[in-house]
Amino acid sequence: MTLCCLGPEGTFSHEMARLLSDDHDDLLLFPTVTDVFLAVTERKCDGIVPVENSDAGAVGPVMDGLSRTPVVITGEAYLVVAHHFAAAVPAGEITVLYAHPQAHDQCLNFIEMLGVPVIHTESNSASAAQAATHPGAGAITTETAAGMAGLPLQQRSVQNTKNNTTRFLRISADRPETRPATGKCSLIIDPDADRPGLLYELLGVFDRHHLNLTRIESRPSKRGMGNYIFFIDVEIAPGLPDALEAVKRLASVKDLGWYGRLEGDI
Repeated sequence: MTLCCLGPEGTFSHEMARLLSDDHDDLLLFPTVTDVFLAVTERKCDGIVPVENSDAGAVGPVMDGLSRTPVVITGEAYLVVAHHFAAAVPAGEITVLYAHPQAHDQCLNFIEMLGVPVIHTESNSASAAQAATHPGAGAITTETAAGMAGLPLQQRSVQNTKNNTTRFLRISADRPETRPATGKCSLIIDPDADRPGLLYELLGVFDRHHLNLTRIESRPSKRGMGNYIFFIDVEIAPGLPDALEAVKRLASVKDLGWYGRLEGDI
C-alpha cells in the first residue's frame, strides 16, 4: 500500500513514513495536512500524520482532519525527535538562524544562547536549504535535511528535553475487518447537550467499566463558542463495547478505530 505524509523530504513525518514503509520509493509527499487527509479519503494511499508531541502538544490540523473526514486510524507509532544545529561555520560565528516555528519552540534554550535573529521557515528541510545558501547562517534541522543541503552538523540534539517523542497515526479510508484484542481505541465525543456535569458523567462511564484513558483533549465544536468536542484515547479491554453503548446515550460518538502499535517505530 502506498503511504503519504507531510513533506518535503527530511521532515520528521517523512522519516517516520520511511520507517513504516516497505518501499521508500512508494511514498507520496504533500505540502499540507489537509492534502494528506484528502488523498487518504480519495483512497489514493494510507497516510502517516503526527498527532501528539511530548514537548509541543497536539497538532491542530490533524485533530481537525480526524474530526471532519471519514478516515479511520489503523495504527500508531512513535519517533524520538532530535533537532540538530547545522551551519558552515561554528555557532559563535553565525549571524542569523533559520528554524521552523515548532523547532524554535522545542530548542528555545539553545537558540537563546546563540543570541542571533531567528527567521521562521515552513519546514526543517527549508531551514537547512536557506542556511546553506546564506554565508554565516545556521539552521535548526534534521540530520537528513542537513545532509541533503550539504550543511555540516555543528551540534547534535539541541532540543530542550532529551526525551522528546512524537506520536504518529496511520490513517486509512477503510476500517479493518477485525479489531485487535489489545491496543487503543480513539473516539471523538460531541455532547448533544451543554449542561453542567456532563463531562464528569462521560468520564465516569469509562471508570465504571475499569477502562484506562490514555489521552483526552478538547477542541471547539461546530456548534459555536463555548461548545467543545473531546478527543479520547482509551485502552482496549473487555468492558469497552459496553462503555461505548453507555456513552452513546449521553453524547454523539465517532469511533476513529481500534488499533495497535505499528512495527518500525523507534
